[in-house]
Amino acid sequence: MKKIITALFILSFLSVSYAENPPAGKARGLFISFGVGPRLPVNYFSNSSDLGYGFNMEFSYTDNEYLPFFLFTKIGYEQFPGSQDFYKITDYTNFSTTAIPINFGIRYYFAPLLEKVVLFMPVVEISAAYVYFQKLNEFKPTANKANYTATTSKLGISGGVGISMFMMEVMATYNFFQTNQFIGLDLRVRLPLFISY
Repeated sequence: MKKIITALFILSFLSVSYAENPPAGKARGLFISFGVGPRLPVNYFSNSSDLGYGFNMEFSYTDNEYLPFFLFTKIGYEQFPGSQDFYKITDYTNFSTTAIPINFGIRYYFAPLLEKVVLFMPVVEISAAYVYFQKLNEFKPTANKANYTATTSKLGISGGVGISMFMMEVMATYNFFQTNQFIGLDLRVRLPLFISY
């Protein structure tokens, strides 16, 4: 366990060094990041679901000689419990939605707002997404309905804005899927897998 903690500390130090002293010329790198945070269903989705949570893992790549942005792919896990108000007006005793989204997109880092003490950069991203949904439907015994699990998949888009220190960032995203839209707020930690100048 101590070896893992030491390795994570060294990787974190390297990414902080990279963020605080970015190369003036060519930079190329592959990064991994982990994000976690709340998920707020909106529009039609909020009629049946309540505040949930999610986490994700992402790989991103840049080569500033050719790309002015980062390319990324991300896989996540989202869980939404049923709303208490929904239970009151329906025959449901339990309703929950699990989502596994896969995103492919681009991210752009603007010039730092602050860089004397710590690096703060505004960041925007947009991605195409494929998501697999699984919905658990359980009913009151008096409803005379069989419990079941429904599955479906959808295509959608996601857009986000945030503030980044490169090694760590806070990102708010709007995720649009037909009848399943939600806002996600992530705290992400990024580590370098490969950096070349």
